[in-house]
Amino acid sequence: IPESGHKYYLQFSTEDYRTGEDAGNCLATVLYPKKKSRPVVSIKCSHTKDQKEIQEEDNKFYQRIRHQSKPITANNIPDSYGNIEPALEPVWALAVAGSSSIMWEKSTETLGYFLAQVKSVRQWIRKDDFIEFDYTVLLHEIPTQEIISCHMRLTWLPGQPLKVKHFCASEPHGADQGSGAESGSAAGPSAEKGASF
Repeated sequence: IPESGHKYYLQFSTEDYRTGEDAGNCLATVLYPKKKSRPVVSIKCSHTKDQKEIQEEDNKFYQRIRHQSKPITANNIPDSYGNIEPALEPVWALAVAGSSSIMWEKSTETLGYFLAQVKSVRQWIRKDDFIEFDYTVLLHEIPTQEIISCHMRLTWLPGQPLKVKHFCASEPHGADQGSGAESGSAAGPSAEKGASF
């Protein structure tokens, strides 16, 4: 699109992350603006599961995390053999969901990212109903093959969007490294960028 950038139209199928079951089909448009900024994404999906079933699964998932006998702390998920302990699967699933917002923010037409590993995770005990975790995640940058380290604070309550605040270690591309007050961020308008959260 002259003066705007490149727009892509995609059709793809989705699957349940944990079970691998078909979760529906999606149509999307993605605009990569000429100026350096996040892609503009519009997605419409048809779901094979009804909303009530999704909410029930979210609540089971939430209760499993919420009722741990002590706060969850772990390192190196998956381990060096690619294994994830069953007890840590919810922690990994939240890391996948949370890091996807970082990948969306950092991706360009020529750079993409995948979650390679959770280096460390720590659960915070809150007085309200939200669950909250601090993560250090390693993102694999394609095609450069670089590994980017990001700190991520994630809060969630079923029925509400996942809130993610992050700070990534500086890298040669010189892009803005922290999250701001954009939609979906746990940061408020006066929040500072950096690792001071």
